[in-house]
Amino acid sequence: MSVLLAFDAGTGSIRAVLFDSWGQQIAVSQREWTHSSDPKYPGSMNFDVTQNWELIKECTREVLHKSGIVPADIKAISATSMREGFILYNEQGKEIWGCANVDARAFQEVVELKEIESDLEKKLYLTSGQTFALGVIPRLRWIQKHQPEIYKEIRSFTMLNDWILYKLSGVLQIDPSNGCTSGIFNLYNRDWDSSLAEQCNITIPFAPKVNEAGTIIGAVTKECAEETGLLEGIPVVSGGGDAQMASLGTGIVEAGQTFVCGGSFWQQEVNISVLQADSKARIRVNCHVIPTLWQYETIAFFPGLVMRWFRDAFCQEEKSLADELGIDAYELLEQQAVNVPAGSNGIVPIFSDLMNFISWRHASPSFLNLSLDPEKCGKKEIFRAIEESACFITYGNLKLIEELTGSFPNEVVFAGGASKGKLWCQILSDVLGIPVKVPVVKEAAALGTSIVAGTAVGLYPSMEETARKFVKWEATYYPNPVDHEHYQSLYKKWREIYKTQLSLADQGLTSHMWIAPGAI
Repeated sequence: MSVLLAFDAGTGSIRAVLFDSWGQQIAVSQREWTHSSDPKYPGSMNFDVTQNWELIKECTREVLHKSGIVPADIKAISATSMREGFILYNEQGKEIWGCANVDARAFQEVVELKEIESDLEKKLYLTSGQTFALGVIPRLRWIQKHQPEIYKEIRSFTMLNDWILYKLSGVLQIDPSNGCTSGIFNLYNRDWDSSLAEQCNITIPFAPKVNEAGTIIGAVTKECAEETGLLEGIPVVSGGGDAQMASLGTGIVEAGQTFVCGGSFWQQEVNISVLQADSKARIRVNCHVIPTLWQYETIAFFPGLVMRWFRDAFCQEEKSLADELGIDAYELLEQQAVNVPAGSNGIVPIFSDLMNFISWRHASPSFLNLSLDPEKCGKKEIFRAIEESACFITYGNLKLIEELTGSFPNEVVFAGGASKGKLWCQILSDVLGIPVKVPVVKEAAALGTSIVAGTAVGLYPSMEETARKFVKWEATYYPNPVDHEHYQSLYKKWREIYKTQLSLADQGLTSHMWIAPGAI
């Protein structure tokens, strides 16, 4: 039996997923994790390598136990992760510093970078596809200033998926689809570009080898095998960023295709074969895991985390009942919300804004226009409003991309945890006004990672061909024309209301849900 192991390190959890050689999920193990903030450094989002490696080992041992497979059946391993988070290493290869994806401690450093040259950020964006919002350069300057003893020790650098592969194989390297989010990559040649850092008065004392996804980089070490239950010598394969791996796992492997990944964050990905940056620097540009493709990317902040907050803060009854019935609490909440009319009786949710990469910030989380009528404004209405909010942001973000491509998608593929919700899928179709296709396998990033691993060791002829073969559709949702027209009107109102709420946060009267370093 041939089995492939994929690790998927998201913002909210780590998963170990086993697939057979036909792309069927055999078993999954998951651990939720959190990324602590240091009260001394507002906006910080630390990544604890010691604690999180323990969680990864637990997942590995558990998924082996649950599946009952023999470790020798695992033919290859790869990893995907949230982008932007990274780990720094000293000369001995020891981790000395780490942060998760939306770490925003380097506010002052971004201000200082913008003082070097007024249009520096936009100039770097035209080469890298990245701004200072989530890039590495401001955080390196922050370390240089606040933790100089660590800065002096830096000898290597990886993204989080590369760190997992390093723990497995002992090999330090990086891939383009996640590595490019560092902002120190040239998108055109898919490799390091130290001149980008030099323009920011930073010298990069590291440049680990760049390997495209699907490259065998090493093998499971004896030490790792003893800690995890894996077999020493299993090939370890270069992986990629989670949104790009999820694109592969849902068959988004051709120019023009559109993918919506609904997780802790929601990403909207549109494949392109010819690079053209946004002259206004609102839209991110990344390398796809397919070496001949890139992606326009827009991001909605925290839809999955907002939903988790709502569940945990207000839905104890549903959680208890779901445990008794052996189902997901979200399923019960959707059953309650399905008969709530489009627009949730006027409730206006304020969470993520549309993408604005060059000045990225979000208003204070809130619900507006609430009614005191419990028949019109309660748990189920607010739940539906949260789902509608994520879909509004997705619509607006795809309209931004349309300005560059000249066309709006005629369909989207929707995967990730949010796609498990039938109501959420229908709302997305109604808001966008186009069909929404949902694949059978929801662990799309993990499936894409397994395809990469299997291709590397010769189980599959190519990533593209295998992805097309493996993707199977659970359902296709078609828009309700009446609801779509209603949502078009509601979207316009939401945009105007959001601008006002964002202005309040910009004035300091409320607190931004998240603000990029130096955004205002």
